[in-house]
Amino acid sequence: MDIKKVQTDLASYIGRSLRENFGKGPESVFVSINQGYITVYLRNFTSPTENILLSKDQDGMVQKTRDMLMQTLIPEFKAYIRVLTELDVREFYYDWNLHNRSGMFVCIASPPEQIIDNQFHGKSEFNNEIISVSIQAQKAPEEITSYLLNNRTLVAIRNGILVSIEKELIRLGSSETLKLAKRNLEKRLLHNNDHFEKILNTKIKDIFVDWDFTLDKSVITFILSPKL
Repeated sequence: MDIKKVQTDLASYIGRSLRENFGKGPESVFVSINQGYITVYLRNFTSPTENILLSKDQDGMVQKTRDMLMQTLIPEFKAYIRVLTELDVREFYYDWNLHNRSGMFVCIASPPEQIIDNQFHGKSEFNNEIISVSIQAQKAPEEITSYLLNNRTLVAIRNGILVSIEKELIRLGSSETLKLAKRNLEKRLLHNNDHFEKILNTKIKDIFVDWDFTLDKSVITFILSPKL
């Protein structure tokens, strides 16, 4: 597989699909494929209508609208990735930083044997800080792993993070409200944390977080700047 060509083709397809469905596509789409992971970083992605809503502090409305559209797009993205790469995407995570006009998709493909752990500077301290943030938001994860997929993309995966009240809210059909609340809380904690840059010895440009409540799993993605 010609990775560079696949990354270019996938970036083109995703940009076109978003433009057709949202009315305006991202200015740039950066795709990275690293073994069992596919990450897609979107920059300068908000429509004129969304900009008006954001100016009136209607972030929640924009999030809900995007969530509805993404539910129709995710199966299409998975199918195209399967054709292009022969990888079966078993998990698809996404998040937006609306005021940065950015977005992130994280696809985890099967078989899981393709995902190999790696080491990076400050990994142990980084994982401990993720655990600390998790405790502030809900509880320590039962398991945490992290991967530096390339020099700008760092992913932390948490398993077993839901507390009993959250599981009950999900059972009662409040998954959407719970996700919005968790997204606001955790991203506030992550963005207000000044330890990550010290640990990694680099500037952090963007942070994204999403959950799969069925799997009791969460993915946090850090977009890094070049080393200080």
